[in-house]
Amino acid sequence: MDIEALGTTGYRAADWLREHHHLDMHLFDHRRLSAQLTHADDEQTAGRLLAALRDLADHADELRDAPRVDVPSPAEQRMEQARLPRDAYFDPHEDVPTHRAAERLAGEMITPCPPGIPAVLPGERLTEPVLRYLTSRVAAGMHLPDAADTQLKTIRVVAQ
Repeated sequence: MDIEALGTTGYRAADWLREHHHLDMHLFDHRRLSAQLTHADDEQTAGRLLAALRDLADHADELRDAPRVDVPSPAEQRMEQARLPRDAYFDPHEDVPTHRAAERLAGEMITPCPPGIPAVLPGERLTEPVLRYLTSRVAAGMHLPDAADTQLKTIRVVAQ
């Protein structure tokens, strides 16, 4: 379900559904919610989900102050691979404040969940648009399972 029309984020909507309906969404991000129905579900559980989603839409005005996510264009999401990933990962590295990491070579992989696809690979030259994207998603509630600093206050880079 695309949440943008409600004026909130999937992070905020998933938290609200958990708090008010005791439902955990399968996946969610800054724009979407995804529920998973399995062979164990029936009309009653599907009805519970639909009722909760209707209630969410009815309460959307309470959720509209969600942090904005700065999504770069597809071209801005591509970063130069300046060093082989293995070399950059094993090279000496340092943790620097994220706001000072632009133009530095990443020393770690950073994978937003969802979707679970790396946004940063070791050896890529970090850019402002990608760093803004990641930090704004963290502020909105995104989970980073593999970053050295899961709050992304710092980022691991190859030492100079």
